Amino acid sequence: MKYSIPAIFFFISLLSGCNHLESNEQVVTTLPNIIFFLTDDHRFDAMGFMGHPFLETPNMDRMANEGIHFNRAIVTTSLCSPSRASILSGMYAHNHGVVDNYNPVDPGLKFFPEYLQEAGYNTAFVGKWHMGGESDDPRLGFDYWLSFKGQGTYWADGHGTSREVPQTSMDGYNINGKRFPQQGYITDELTDYALDWLKNTSKEKPFMLYLSHKAVHSDFVAADRHIGRYKDRQLKYPESMGNQKEKPMWLTNQRNSRHGADFAYNLPDFDLSVYYQRYCETLLAVDENLGRIIKWVEESDQLDNTMIVYMGDNGFQFGEQGLIDKRTAYEASVKVPLLVWWPGKVKNSMIINEMVANIDIAPTLLDIAGISIPENMDGQSFKPLLEGEKIDWRKELLYEYYWERNYPYTPTTHALLTNRYKFIRYHGIWDLDEFYDLKLDPNETTNLINDEKHQELISNHRNSLFKLLGKTHGNSMPLLPDKGNVYPLRNPEKSKPADFPDSFYYRLGK
Repeated sequence: MKYSIPAIFFFISLLSGCNHLESNEQVVTTLPNIIFFLTDDHRFDAMGFMGHPFLETPNMDRMANEGIHFNRAIVTTSLCSPSRASILSGMYAHNHGVVDNYNPVDPGLKFFPEYLQEAGYNTAFVGKWHMGGESDDPRLGFDYWLSFKGQGTYWADGHGTSREVPQTSMDGYNINGKRFPQQGYITDELTDYALDWLKNTSKEKPFMLYLSHKAVHSDFVAADRHIGRYKDRQLKYPESMGNQKEKPMWLTNQRNSRHGADFAYNLPDFDLSVYYQRYCETLLAVDENLGRIIKWVEESDQLDNTMIVYMGDNGFQFGEQGLIDKRTAYEASVKVPLLVWWPGKVKNSMIINEMVANIDIAPTLLDIAGISIPENMDGQSFKPLLEGEKIDWRKELLYEYYWERNYPYTPTTHALLTNRYKFIRYHGIWDLDEFYDLKLDPNETTNLINDEKHQELISNHRNSLFKLLGKTHGNSMPLLPDKGNVYPLRNPEKSKPADFPDSFYYRLGK
């Protein structure tokens, strides 16, 4: 039996009672509504207003023109689960403990929506959770939640690409503990559910919607209406793709691996330009559905008191340093889109160049809601920046990535990012570290680590890195247990646990 989305939403609302005020609840009407719109693997420059040669993103462009664009938004770990946990917790990965895509969230970890609930907010999570492997347990801090296990699929039947795998019986949507089938294209469908919740939630309490899309995660599958839109457009290969001088050996070797531009996803006939075309086509539905959310805010009675935040969970490399994917400390991997649209509350076309991070989202949203920021959060509120204040903002930021057994060719990485320079240190390998002057070399083509003129500066950055690690309790490495030997060995069939779907291994390059 197939269910319409409004019918499913109504049925679940009746079961959960999540949209009804109890008589003894305190009514709060002055706090701002918050919509947090998260995408996966969205590069910082894959938006029309950033000067993209062909990608059309009118709604993202509108957010930038009528709101604020953070020009240097950074993720402190460029990997899905750690970055998402940092957004929700306001912590570095070494503190929240979600350092890979498989181990579960510590049940003692408190996410910012839980503080909003305590302040009287209705909260909803719709979409991709991607923490704890294939778990679809109740989502912490949300009165209403709709999610799915693992990555999900763009289409339930897998059409659109030969590499997308149909869902198994364990898949579909889990809506407040009840399972329903996926019926359509996931970007459209998640937005349908989100809009249904917005239309039905109580107007007597403020709300926070966390809409978390699968898109634009690989393997990129555009909506049928967008397939082929950019088939004649070519990727301009980045300057650093062919520049391998004074680079670490692990980086040179990775070019001919799953995450290298020379043998991407273990496909000998991989075409990076076609891959990028599909990426851009998949983003079109993201922008269209962002427009649907904006339209609802405009047409409802919530316009004067609703803020929309758009963000990517990490970047994505299309040939930079000879790589694809993320995980590294390079700019294309760590920089993400961050836009804020709040009519009447923030200035139009405002560009903020200060270095803000995923760990700043939680403290900022709590600050905006008038909630004290917990002392255990590593991030800081950028609310004063939204208000145009000139404040003493951070001068340095930590980046960290912990080696994964299933992707062993990227080493444990710590980096110190400042307004001009970047120092990258690799742990557990005998190899070159890296140092870049981002003002003179924004594409990170020239590694200055052995340049005599920069040795004092490099030493200062190395010392500052370890001071920051010590200050944030990050000078011991979090080690988590292997989760069922879920790794792409030479013969993965012999090590595959029974409770993981074939699609997982397919995506690992079976």
